[in-house]
Amino acid sequence: MNFSHAYIFLALAIVLEITGTSFVKDTAGFTKWIPSIICLGTICFSYYLMSHVVGFIPVGITYATWSGLGIAAITIIGIFKYNQIPNIPTIIGLVLIIIGVVIVNTMNDIRVQ
Repeated sequence: MNFSHAYIFLALAIVLEITGTSFVKDTAGFTKWIPSIICLGTICFSYYLMSHVVGFIPVGITYATWSGLGIAAITIIGIFKYNQIPNIPTIIGLVLIIIGVVIVNTMNDIRVQ
């Protein structure tokens, strides 16, 4: 694996985390089987992919990217799926999180061997 593959795995891990997290509310406290299985399966596979990513991308950068983009995406999903409209301070915070993710990924020079 190289850095390109690591970022592809990270992108897949993020998509899986977003998928799993978007089903948490649908599990109704893990009493509904299908959303629960989707939630647990996608999040477990997301962590599996991240375990491979951290061998090439530092763990702090990996987790900052994974969680930051996940937060932003879940907020967008919440708008459409649950009609949960964020207020202005929340939107500003999300923009700052995305800016932070971009800075962390473009301005670092740490390479793991």
